[in-house]
Amino acid sequence: MSSSLLNWNIRLQCRAKLSIKEFRSQSSMAYGISFRNCLQSDASRTFRLLRYKQCNSFQAPSSYCNGTKRTPAHSCLQENVTKYFDFIIVGSGVAGLRYALEVSKHGSVAIITKAEPHECNTNYAQGGVSAVLCPSDSVESHIHDTIVAGGYLCDEETVRVVCTEGPDRIKELVAMGASFDYGEDGQLHLAKEGGHSHHRIVHAADMTGREIERALLKAVDDDPNISMFEHHFAIDLLTSQDNEEIYCHGVDTLNTEIQQIARFIGKVTLLASGGAGHIYPLTTNPLVTTGDGIAMAHRAQAVISNMEFVQFHPTALADEGLPIKPMKKRDNAFLITEAVRGDGGILYNKSMKRFMPLYDERAELAPRDVVARSIDDQLKKRGEKYVFLDISHKPRQQILSHFPNIAAECLRYGLDITSMPIPVVPAAHYMCGGVLAGLHGQTNIKGLYVAGEVACTGLHGANRLASNSLLEALVFARRAVQPSVEHMARSSVNTKHLDIWPHPVLSVSLQDSIVEDIKLRTRQIREDLQAVMWEYVGIVRSTNRLKNAEWRIADLELQWEEFLFCRGWKPLMINSEACEMRNLFCCAKLVVRSALARHESRGLHFTEDFPYVEESKRKPTIIFPTSSAKLSWSSRQVHKQLHC
Repeated sequence: MSSSLLNWNIRLQCRAKLSIKEFRSQSSMAYGISFRNCLQSDASRTFRLLRYKQCNSFQAPSSYCNGTKRTPAHSCLQENVTKYFDFIIVGSGVAGLRYALEVSKHGSVAIITKAEPHECNTNYAQGGVSAVLCPSDSVESHIHDTIVAGGYLCDEETVRVVCTEGPDRIKELVAMGASFDYGEDGQLHLAKEGGHSHHRIVHAADMTGREIERALLKAVDDDPNISMFEHHFAIDLLTSQDNEEIYCHGVDTLNTEIQQIARFIGKVTLLASGGAGHIYPLTTNPLVTTGDGIAMAHRAQAVISNMEFVQFHPTALADEGLPIKPMKKRDNAFLITEAVRGDGGILYNKSMKRFMPLYDERAELAPRDVVARSIDDQLKKRGEKYVFLDISHKPRQQILSHFPNIAAECLRYGLDITSMPIPVVPAAHYMCGGVLAGLHGQTNIKGLYVAGEVACTGLHGANRLASNSLLEALVFARRAVQPSVEHMARSSVNTKHLDIWPHPVLSVSLQDSIVEDIKLRTRQIREDLQAVMWEYVGIVRSTNRLKNAEWRIADLELQWEEFLFCRGWKPLMINSEACEMRNLFCCAKLVVRSALARHESRGLHFTEDFPYVEESKRKPTIIFPTSSAKLSWSSRQVHKQLHC
C-alpha cells in the first residue's frame, strides 16, 4: 500500500518511533511506514520526528542584512544573487503576514510572494473568521461543531487549542486596524454559516479576507525589519541531512520579472503558500495556487497527511447560467460565500424544486461536504450543469448590505440577486491535507515550519468547518513564533556551505522556438491533468476511477518529461511554467495515493466502493516519500540535499 493510516491518538499517548522503509511497487512513487510504539511517562502529543531538537551545526556569516523593502523591477536578465535573513516566509496570505509581524521583533524577515502580495487565497475569502465572541456561545460548542463537520477525524487537542485561542487572535486584528462589521449594539456582528450551531462568524460584509489582508499588509509595510519580495517563485527548499535529521536553510526562487535566480539563506523558514486548487479545472483559488509549498516540502522529505480530503465549495458562480455570459473563461471561479446560505439562502434545481431537505435534516445549513455531494447528485441525475441559490426572498437592503461584492459581480452579467436566483456549481476550494504539523507548526524538517492551508494540523479532519481556515492560519502563525525564535537563536549559517547547492538554471540556452513549444505543451498537459482530476478524483470517487487516474497521471507526466528532455531540457533547468507543472503533478499524485489508501467514505472523501464510515479507519493518512532514486524528475528536488 502506498499510504498508511495512523491514529491521531498515537500523538497523544506515546512517542512513535518511525522508520521509513522503501516499498517495492510498480508505481512511480511508493511510501512506507513502520511503527514501534513505546511507553512514556509524560503524556507527549508529538511524534519523535516532530520533536524540537537543538541544532548548532552552523556559524553565522559576518553580514546578515535586511534586504530592500521592495525588490526593484528591471527588464534584462540578471546574475544569480544570494540574500541572508533570519526568517524566510514563503507566502503573503494571513498566515505569512501575521507570523512576519511577530518574528520581525527578533530578526530580519523576508516575505517571498509569487505575484503581488495581495494575490492569495486570503484575499478571496468572503465569509469571515469563526470565533466564540457571543455570551450564549461556548468554546465547547465550537469544538463540537468542528469535530462533527470534520467527520470525527480531527485532532481534538488541536481543535481545543484553536477554538480557545481564536477570540484573542480576532481582538489582535481589531487592534491592528481591521475593520469588521458591527451591529446596532456596537458589538461585532456575528453571522452564522453551515455546520455552526451559533452565530460566531466575524466578517467585513462579504470581503472579509480582503479586509484582513489590507490591515496586515499595511502593518508589514510599516515594519522596517520586513522585506517583501514580489514576483519571486519559490522553486525548492535548501536542505541538508545529518544522519537521520533533515535541516532547512532557505529556498531558491525565480524572480519572474527579471528572470533571475535569487537564493534566500535563513535560519528559519515558514511555508505559508496556500493550497493546490489548480489541480482541478474549476476552482475558487487564484492562479498562483498550484501546490508549490506542499510539493516543495514533499520533495524535501517532509511528512504529508490527509491529502484525499479536498473540499469542493458547494456554491461557486456558474457562468453558464448568467444572463450575460463572460467574454472569456475566468482564471478562478467566483465564490458565492457560505454566508448566503447562513443568511437564509435556499437551493433549488432548475425546475425550482428545493432539494436539500431530501438529503439532510439540516438542509442548506449542512456542512459543505454534504451540500456539495447533494448538488453533484442533482446535477448527475437531472443531466444539468448548475443549480440555483436564491436569497431574493430577503429584504433588498439586507442583501445589498450583507453581500455587496456578490451583488456587484452578478450585476455585471445582468443578474440582480435581490430579485433573481444565483446559478451555482461546486468548485475545488480548500485542501484539508498538507504538510504534517505539530501544535506549533513544526515539521519533521528542522528549521521548517508551516501555517495556513499548506499545513495539516489536524484541525479540519475529513472536512473543514466554514470560516475555520482563517482562524487556523491566525492561531498557528502565532504559535509558530516562539519555537522559531528559539531555533533562530541557536542556529547560524556558515558561508562555506552556500556554494554546495547547485543553482537552478534558466532555460535561456534553448532556442526561443523550443521554449515556446515547451510552454505550449506544458499548458496542454496541465489542462489534461486537470481534466483527469475532475473526472476521476472529484466529489464522488471509486477505486476503479482512482486507479485509472493514477495510470493516466503517470502517463501524462512521462509524456511531458520526455517532451522536455528530448528538446534539450536539463535536470537543473527551470521556468515558471515547468515549476508549476511539476508541483501540480506532485500534488495530484499525493491526492490520488491518499484516496486509494482510504477504504471508507468519510467527510470529503466519498467512494462508491466503500460508501460507509468505518470506526476502525478513523485515522489520518500519513505519507512518507520514497528514495529519490525511485522518483520521476518532477518529484525530485532540483538539487540534492547536502549531507553534513
